[in-house]
Amino acid sequence: MDDLFPETREQLVLSPGAVLLGGFARAEAQVLLQAVESISQKAPFRHYRTAGGGVMAAGMTACGPYGWVSDGQGYRYMQTDPLTGQPWPAMPALFADMAGRAARAAGYEGFVPQCGLVNRYAVGAGMGLHQDRDERTMQAPVVSVSLGLSALFLWGGALRGSPCRKVPLHHGDVVVWGGPSRCHFHGVAPIRAAPAVAGLDCRYNLTFRVVDRPFSGTGLHHPD
Repeated sequence: MDDLFPETREQLVLSPGAVLLGGFARAEAQVLLQAVESISQKAPFRHYRTAGGGVMAAGMTACGPYGWVSDGQGYRYMQTDPLTGQPWPAMPALFADMAGRAARAAGYEGFVPQCGLVNRYAVGAGMGLHQDRDERTMQAPVVSVSLGLSALFLWGGALRGSPCRKVPLHHGDVVVWGGPSRCHFHGVAPIRAAPAVAGLDCRYNLTFRVVDRPFSGTGLHHPD
């Protein structure tokens, strides 16, 4: 692990319904990265344009029945990759299994993701504050996995102007949010240069979401 942010936590409640699971995916990181490589060979990373004409700093790809895309028409989910015209690569079983276990550890039973969005952040790349609101099913949580270089996760509130908490995320950390925090604003500060982590000179973020399947998972029992 790099020493950019020396603080580590095994578990931390960010707000009601939102939990950081420190190091939850670290033991599986290498196989997760191998799966990312396989996915990117079939659906290459690309930098999407936003509806406003800008270009996203993070490279993106996806796996599963749905992929998230952005262009001049706005943000949406598609079942085919607009770059290749083919269905997105199948979601690796280890992705779905790890996401389900992380959701369960955060208090959300029965989480089965339909989209695995993969973001690649080079040094200097970040992502502004935004909400995840493009899904038809908002009852299910979001599961987010950090791999590679450390980052500062910006965790806000229900309003764009809400105060932001700066949360260090390290290789293998997982953040899960849902319930009353499902639509909280969040973002990533620009990645700072640091010694390579697990051979990576960048940060990967794996984000798992339910898109349109009814979520009947049991309620929260996360720690306070």
